[in-house]
Amino acid sequence: MKRRTFTQQVLTATGLTSMTAPIATATSMTETTAFSQLYAPHFGMFENSAGKDPIDQIKFMYDNGFRAIEDNGMMSKPPELQQKIGDTLEKLGMTMGVFVVSFDNWPPKSTLTTGDKAWREAFLKKCKEAVEVAKRCRAKYMTVVPGNFDRNLPLGIQTAHVIESLRQASAIFEPYGLVMVLEALSDNPDLFLRYSDQTYMICKAVNSPSCKFLFDMWHIQRNEGRLMYHIDLTWEEIGYFQIGDEPGRKEPTTGEVNYKKIFQHIREKSQATGRNFVLGMEHGNAFAGKEGEQKLIEAYRWCDK
Repeated sequence: MKRRTFTQQVLTATGLTSMTAPIATATSMTETTAFSQLYAPHFGMFENSAGKDPIDQIKFMYDNGFRAIEDNGMMSKPPELQQKIGDTLEKLGMTMGVFVVSFDNWPPKSTLTTGDKAWREAFLKKCKEAVEVAKRCRAKYMTVVPGNFDRNLPLGIQTAHVIESLRQASAIFEPYGLVMVLEALSDNPDLFLRYSDQTYMICKAVNSPSCKFLFDMWHIQRNEGRLMYHIDLTWEEIGYFQIGDEPGRKEPTTGEVNYKKIFQHIREKSQATGRNFVLGMEHGNAFAGKEGEQKLIEAYRWCDK
């Protein structure tokens, strides 16, 4: 039996075909069927299908089975829009994923690694601002990047500086149940935080529920490979996942990573340990236009099946 025929029979049997038509639809998938995990698109990913309005984009994501979003640039949006996004997500029963705690360290510079008080104070100030942003958009997770190596200091000293800054930031987030997630990156060799074991160790040293590991599978694939092995090793400190196939940093099925197997591994491990994760879709679209956006959705359906 063809998948599309089977899907239509299931919809008919469950009465879902009588539901109100979604605001914007994909052409060949079951828009009312939620994915099994919280895959989180970002604004602009479905702009050709949903238009430029961020609220319409959220509704399109919902109609196509996504139950979470993420937005690196949330802190730069007007407070009124942050609130509107949060209200929309709450109404739809969707989860807000990460936004970035931005404090003038991107592109990365030698920041928290130096122990410089001015950098630390700027970072902590932004953490306090992030609390208010999180309240408005209903977020729990925020991405933090320590910055670059300081070539004039031993690695252990730099690590201690980073840990101390993160402990102070954790004290800001803990009362609100918020979590900063540390992202190990692969963009250039000067970055301080690059490896899963390094990030795991820092999270252990900070020793706070508000400091966890953002396991970005694109970066870890480039730096280390063996994704499921490293997921297992660092599992108890992982707070969030991000997705991107390699090479290209596009949707699953466009590169070398077996995301179908990895998603299954995360799902089964989550069920066994009673945990639940947002999996942020921090990647581009491999194909242009509405057709490309539909192909992206189809790729996630295939990997999620």
